[in-house]
Amino acid sequence: MRDGFIKAAAGTPKIKVADCAYNAGQIVALMREAAGQGVKVLALPELCVTGYTCGDLFLQDTLLQGAEDALARILEETKDLDMLAALGLPVRNCWDSKLYNCAAVICKGELLGLVPKTYIPNYGEFYEGRWFASGAELDTLIDLCGQHVSLYSNVVWECETMPNLVVGVEICEDLWAAQPPSIALARAGTTLILNLSASNELAGKVAYRRSLVAGQSGRLVCGYVYADAGEGESTTDLVFAGHNMIAENGAVLAEKRFETGLTVSEIDIDKLIFERRRMNTFSPPKRDPMAEAHAIGIGRSSFTLKMEDTALTRPIPKNPFVPEDHGDRQERCEEIFTIAALGLKKRLEHTNASCAVVGLSGGLDSTLALLITARAFDMLGRPRSDILALTMPCFGTTSRTKSNAQVLAERIGADFRTVDIGEAVRVHFRDIGQSMEDLSVTFENGQARERTQVLMDLANQRGGLVIGTGDLSELALGWATYNGDHMSMYGVNGSIPKTLVRHLTAYAADQAEVSDQSLAAVLRDILDTPVSPELLPPKEGEIAQRTEDLVGPYELHDFFLYYAVRWGFGPRKVFRLALYALGEDYSQEGILKWLKNFYRRFFSQQFKRSCLPDGPKVGSLALSPRGDWRMPSDAANALWAKELESLETQSKV
Repeated sequence: MRDGFIKAAAGTPKIKVADCAYNAGQIVALMREAAGQGVKVLALPELCVTGYTCGDLFLQDTLLQGAEDALARILEETKDLDMLAALGLPVRNCWDSKLYNCAAVICKGELLGLVPKTYIPNYGEFYEGRWFASGAELDTLIDLCGQHVSLYSNVVWECETMPNLVVGVEICEDLWAAQPPSIALARAGTTLILNLSASNELAGKVAYRRSLVAGQSGRLVCGYVYADAGEGESTTDLVFAGHNMIAENGAVLAEKRFETGLTVSEIDIDKLIFERRRMNTFSPPKRDPMAEAHAIGIGRSSFTLKMEDTALTRPIPKNPFVPEDHGDRQERCEEIFTIAALGLKKRLEHTNASCAVVGLSGGLDSTLALLITARAFDMLGRPRSDILALTMPCFGTTSRTKSNAQVLAERIGADFRTVDIGEAVRVHFRDIGQSMEDLSVTFENGQARERTQVLMDLANQRGGLVIGTGDLSELALGWATYNGDHMSMYGVNGSIPKTLVRHLTAYAADQAEVSDQSLAAVLRDILDTPVSPELLPPKEGEIAQRTEDLVGPYELHDFFLYYAVRWGFGPRKVFRLALYALGEDYSQEGILKWLKNFYRRFFSQQFKRSCLPDGPKVGSLALSPRGDWRMPSDAANALWAKELESLETQSKV
């Protein structure tokens, strides 16, 4: 539960239709198994106490009393479990003589409430209307299992020990309706929806069901636990497969089908709260939560759970900007190329630019910028020879990168030109009194600024635009020379992190294998070249300056960037997630070292991000000062540094 994680589960017990005593035993066993795995919130299927397929037996008092006795047993035998659970059973209401398909919400032996199903299907293979009434207008109190409880569809439960955990329930068909109850529940602050379901299997239905669950969790920015009926239900006409899912904000975290037992994962409640906080859709209530809930017809109650650490099992990708599935990754790469190229296409059209000027270093970033520029010119129907690919060797340039830049430009079909800036930089150093032996930041930045001047002046000569090559990771770390490679007339890579730059280049190499193996070969050699600004003299002909030795591995920094900026996590939580996802590849000390470096550089280098050139946004995270990231250049990082210091102290214990 710490750091905002709550371990949740969907469970499908193996049942016997109408054998409530047997089913109670299976439910208790499953609840104990869940508790043993650290589950704090559990959803079980619709009508699992009796079985969903009892038919006209639902109308008989013998079955209904058996269900109540079974629930009483479940309450008694699970009162020692620190868990909130919702399970399905039929419930009689003596006030209107109707029967309701309900979810019983229980915690530590207490029946917290009964939630009746709102939308009762009465079509095709479903004819619940024969037995059950809708709970849409129901708001009453009844006695069940010796407890006086509410029978009300619109109610939420808030965890007193984890206030952001607010749980609501809907039942099966409620999700399929035009206006599911979960919409009102989310408006009342619910962050975790439990759905007790008995959805039969049909060819093709699984994809639709999955899209509903994932879509609702995304639309409502919530966690969604879907528990489905399975083995043991009658197969007279239908088959149930126990299709259980746990989703969070549009993504399915865990899923099982054709199995009984538990489907377990962790919902990140704090992540959901952060997303709601930044969206106007979930604007703060104008009154206290109780009054707000009352105003939209939602009851509000509470429960308590013991505050504990939550062991993580959910997928946390090492490279959050890069899809793990190869097919998804290929599709994403193609989409990014298209988006970035469309942005540049529009800018070239609007400015009537006669050409595009790209500084080509033989490294990853400038390679990607050239590939995007080439695609934009293809979209415009213009010859690629209108692209000026310029290499500007100086003191740190190696023959490998210089050769790769030339071959790349030629295979792309760009106009290639070399301008050796060595003499110009020497003259400049002589003018300002900079010694050639002093390999300081002035030595490095003087070269970067000279290159930018050459690019800008050649663009002016030709009436063209300078295309920026700096990527998102460099902007986050401030790893750019102010008014050097930091500046351009349009930055196509500005929202693409380094880990994704690599995959985009690899994708381009794969595509080139079919039509141009020479292009594919040079792209692969560029991928194998160490990331370097090449501003210090080579050692024995090899690159002397390796960026990741200086600022840290980009794999780590992109991970930090994603969770610290996109999701607003503090250093402690970012560190925990990095250990979980990348702990096999990096030491705890190494992760903490580079995390401290990330925060230090991110705060100190904001002034460079405050004056970035235009460029297309291609993903959910960008650092443009015009909308995506508005941070004062003078912001202090004292609070973040203090939290990092506490982590360092803990790691030494």
